Amino acid sequence: MAITILAPAPAAPAKARDNLSDDSDDGGVGLDDERPAKRARRFSEDIVTPGEVVTDDPQWMRGHGTFVASGSTEIVAAVAGTVQKTNKLLSVRPLRARYTPEIGDLVVGRIIEVQSKRWKVDVGAPVLAGLPLSAINLPGGILRKRTETDELQIRTFFSEGDLLVAEVQSLHQDGSASLHTRSLKYGKLRNGVFMSVTGTGGGGGVVRARRQVWTMDAAYGAGKVDVILGVNGYIWISKHVEVAGAETAITRMEEAVSSTVYSSQNDEIAPETRKEIARIRGVITLLVDEGLRVDEDMVTKGYETAVIVDAEEQGESSAYLGGTRGKKVLSLLSGP
Repeated sequence: MAITILAPAPAAPAKARDNLSDDSDDGGVGLDDERPAKRARRFSEDIVTPGEVVTDDPQWMRGHGTFVASGSTEIVAAVAGTVQKTNKLLSVRPLRARYTPEIGDLVVGRIIEVQSKRWKVDVGAPVLAGLPLSAINLPGGILRKRTETDELQIRTFFSEGDLLVAEVQSLHQDGSASLHTRSLKYGKLRNGVFMSVTGTGGGGGVVRARRQVWTMDAAYGAGKVDVILGVNGYIWISKHVEVAGAETAITRMEEAVSSTVYSSQNDEIAPETRKEIARIRGVITLLVDEGLRVDEDMVTKGYETAVIVDAEEQGESSAYLGGTRGKKVLSLLSGP
């Protein structure tokens, strides 16, 4: 049987976009070019892929997520994401990225490795963070130099798999962070549930806000619930426990630190409190799925709305926020 080789068909000419203009919507000049890879962009909508040329206009400066090849003026995307413009600075915000630590960030982490004088902590960053033995409170609030005895008992403070909340104290050249828990609001986490969502590195989910830790008054007689929003996207929701010695003078607060701070034993949690913890978790999941920001204001409003929707439903109370119930919560949350 004879084989016929057909000549390749010429490529169809690229269609010009209707939105190509010399003036962009938010000031500056357009990025017009005849080649498709260098087309003008709506910075809030268009998505670029790694290696795609954003512009070759020399008036623009490259920002995060871009690079300029040697001997060229072309600004090329280094990650997949949306193009953002700040004055004459072009950057690409990644669609999904790992958390980049910054000094002062409040983070929730999990102990991965125990070394002689420090712990290695997973905070969702490309490199594991370090928690030195000298950066924690000793039981009883004793202020002294750490000894070999403390090193031998290092697992009595934190062991593999433990969850903790800490603050980023410093950064190293390799991108790793050094943490500390030298405060009563930091330390080991108990009596709650852990969840992981998108952090600030991915451009959504948890955002840096005025408060990352707060206490909510739960409905249906469930008492108080603590919510910790780690900037790295790790969240902890737990039963509120009154700190012993909370009335101590602020200069002697560290004396309230006792051996129970490093206990891994959970307290008894009432079924009502468990249900409201699950409801708060459902609200946060709903916000993340809809691409909304996760902060104190949105979580509080979402929880109050979920309680109202639950009260309107017929039958037994439920913490489930999927299906039509979740849509109703979102509609009320986004309403006037």
